[in-house]
Amino acid sequence: MLMNITPHAEQLAAFISEHPRLVVLTGAGVSTDSGIPAYRDKQGNWQHAAPVQHHEFMNSHYARQRYWARSLLGWPTIRDAQPSPAHVALSKLEQLGHIHLLITQNVDRLHQKAGSRQVIDLHGRSDKVKCMQCAQRYNRTYIHELSAQANPHFEQIQVAAKPDGDADLETEQFNLFKVPECSACGGILKPDVVYFGDNVPKETVFSALDALQNADALLTVGSSLMVYSGYRFCKKAAEWNKPIAALNLGVTRADPLLNLKINAPISETLTATLPLL
Repeated sequence: MLMNITPHAEQLAAFISEHPRLVVLTGAGVSTDSGIPAYRDKQGNWQHAAPVQHHEFMNSHYARQRYWARSLLGWPTIRDAQPSPAHVALSKLEQLGHIHLLITQNVDRLHQKAGSRQVIDLHGRSDKVKCMQCAQRYNRTYIHELSAQANPHFEQIQVAAKPDGDADLETEQFNLFKVPECSACGGILKPDVVYFGDNVPKETVFSALDALQNADALLTVGSSLMVYSGYRFCKKAAEWNKPIAALNLGVTRADPLLNLKINAPISETLTATLPLL
């Protein structure tokens, strides 16, 4: 039986109405209805093996072979994904003037596809690839097509998708994979995202914190906040005495800091909230 979301929607609508200048922080939970898997379960525990680390990717050719081989199979899940009702509802909240800035930990660009304009991609964007030597940038689809042409035997494998364009594949054949290189300098190509073990660019953090400092409150949606890069905004909001609400199925790292916790389905609750504003 589906839980009755009306009381949750009423709580959320009241919070939004009382704090007209909102900063919203989103996580993987807004994209699961778009078919993109999340890293963590409702208890905040890993559902999958930890993703590739920045240092490992940069220093190991085999790690890059493994990454790009799995990406060849997993990237289409993100490339072809469409906005969920949660993305659409958040876009409408911005259009209604309730959202001052949306900070997303996701790299799928689905907020922008849904129509949101005031967005900071905290962890970068997976639809772009950059050269780590000369900073040349490429469209991910172009690099994907080059990889497919160079590795036709890999593209035929059928596997399940994993978070952030990864795929559930382990094989001794990774060392045969031809890794794409920068056509300008032959340098290492890496998706334009912040890997685990890397840091969010300071200017990105400062822009987000400036917006939060000028906001009335913080609303987090679909995030366990287990990663510090997102949790820091809850810590700062609490430090600045700004109310914090969270809409999430399951626990969040910021639960002790929250003024309002709504443990309910995300898309349904956001959609039901709109008519109440």
